[in-house]
Amino acid sequence: MHPTIHYGEPLVVAERVIVAPAIGTFRPREGGCLGMEVEIGETIGELHGLGSAVPVQSPFRGVIQGVLVLPRERLRRGQAVAWLRVA
Repeated sequence: MHPTIHYGEPLVVAERVIVAPAIGTFRPREGGCLGMEVEIGETIGELHGLGSAVPVQSPFRGVIQGVLVLPRERLRRGQAVAWLRVA
């Protein structure tokens, strides 16, 4: 009989990243979002560009731990905007 070989260990990470859904200039929601509890689909800011505003929404439920961009910073699609700890 052969011994069981383990090639790693399971890792459960409680942190998630919210990314920009489009190209644009980031404007955080009024009052900021650091430390804020968010629900799935909740808006943490908007991306403004080409005459429209696209909401930046959290795909996760949790607490915002850090904002990774500055207000009015130009973002590309898929760029990390904030990170949160899932609830």
